[in-house]
Amino acid sequence: MSDLSDDELLDALGVEAAPIAKGRHTPREERIMAGFEDILRFVETHGRVPQHGEGRDIFERLYAVRLQCLRALPEARELLATRDAHGLLATDGGETRPVDTLDDEALLAELGVAAPTENDITILKHVRSQEDRRVADEIANRTPCPDFARFKPLFAGVENDLKADLRQTLPFGKEGAAILEGDFFILGGQFVYVAEVGETIKTSTGKNDARLRVVYANGTESNLLRRSLQRALYKDEGGRRVTPAPDAGPLFSQTWEEGDIESGTIYVLRSLSTHPFIAQHRELVHKIGVTGGTVEARIASAVHDATYLLADVEVVASYKLSGINRTKLEHLFHRIFAAAQLDLTIEDRFGKPVRPREWFLVPLPVIDEAVQRIRDGSITEVIYDPKSARLVVSADG
Repeated sequence: MSDLSDDELLDALGVEAAPIAKGRHTPREERIMAGFEDILRFVETHGRVPQHGEGRDIFERLYAVRLQCLRALPEARELLATRDAHGLLATDGGETRPVDTLDDEALLAELGVAAPTENDITILKHVRSQEDRRVADEIANRTPCPDFARFKPLFAGVENDLKADLRQTLPFGKEGAAILEGDFFILGGQFVYVAEVGETIKTSTGKNDARLRVVYANGTESNLLRRSLQRALYKDEGGRRVTPAPDAGPLFSQTWEEGDIESGTIYVLRSLSTHPFIAQHRELVHKIGVTGGTVEARIASAVHDATYLLADVEVVASYKLSGINRTKLEHLFHRIFAAAQLDLTIEDRFGKPVRPREWFLVPLPVIDEAVQRIRDGSITEVIYDPKSARLVVSADG
C-alpha cells in the first residue's frame, strides 16, 4: 500500500482528484475581455465587422477603433483566442486605421482600460460614477427593432424637415428637460425617436421616472429610463433636441385679393377601396397631398395607381394656396401627422409590393384644424396625438 502514489490512493478510495483552479484574470484582462464581448455582440447583431466613418453610429465607430487596437496588442490576441470564433483579431484587408501612432495610454483608453498614474497607484483617473456606468449600459444595450419599417419614414421625414428649414436642432438643455412620446433627439451623432412612454414610476430617491421605448435611426431600439436618456443627452456635447423651426410663419395669404397668384391646392381624399382595413376605417383614412395643377387631373387615373391604393377616390376637402412653397407644405403635413401614417403594403399591377405614402388615420375635422393653424402660423405650437385623435400643445410650443 505504501508503494501507491497519492493519485492511486485517491483512486482506490473512489475520490476524484479535482484540477487546480487557474488564477483569476487581472482587472486589466477582464476589461479587455468585456470590451471584446461588446464587439462580438455587434457582429452577431449586424452580421458584419464594425467600420470607421463619419456616417456610422458612434458605438460602431468606437468598436471599430477598439478592434483595431486589440489587433495591435499581442497579449489581447492570446487572451481572446478562444473567444474569437469569427476570426476578428486576424488582420483583414478591408478598411483599417493606423494605431501605431497611438501611445500606450491612448490605446488603453480606446480599450476602456484606465492607465495607472506614474506617481500614485491609489489615484484613479477617468473613473465614472456608478450612475454614469448604469446610464451608459442602458444606452449601449440595444436590440434590433423588429418593426423598424414603421419608423424608417419618420426618420426620413425629420431629415427632410431639417433640410427644408421646417425644423431646427437646439442644445438639449438641463437634465430635467421634458421628454415626451413622439420627440426626436440627436444622441451620439444619430437620430433618436421616443416611440413609447410607459407609466410613471417612483425612483429610489422618490423622483418620477418612466420606461421609454427608444428607436434609433440605425434600426435598433432600447428600453431605458427617461432620466437615463436625459442624462445621456445632457452629457453629450452634440446632444440636441429636434424641434419645429420657431419662425415658420404663415404659409398662406390671409385674404384673397385681385392679382393674387394661386400656386396650388391642398387636397384631402377618401379611398373607395374594398380592402378590408380601408373599408373598416374609411371615415378616418385620408390622403393629404399638394398639387400645382387641378385635383381632378391628379386623381384621374387613381384606380390604376398604387399611390391611390388602386381604387377610385373622392375629394372630401380642398384648400387653395397662394405664394408658398408647395414642397415645404407637403413636408409640414407629413411631420404633423407622422405618428398616424398608415402602415399598409399593397401589390401594384405588376405584383410589386408598394407602401403608399400620404395616407393617414386622421379625422377630417383635425385636418381642417391643421390647415387653419398653418394659415395663422400656430401650427408650430401643436402636435398630433393619435391616442386622443386631436392636436395638442407640444412641449416646445
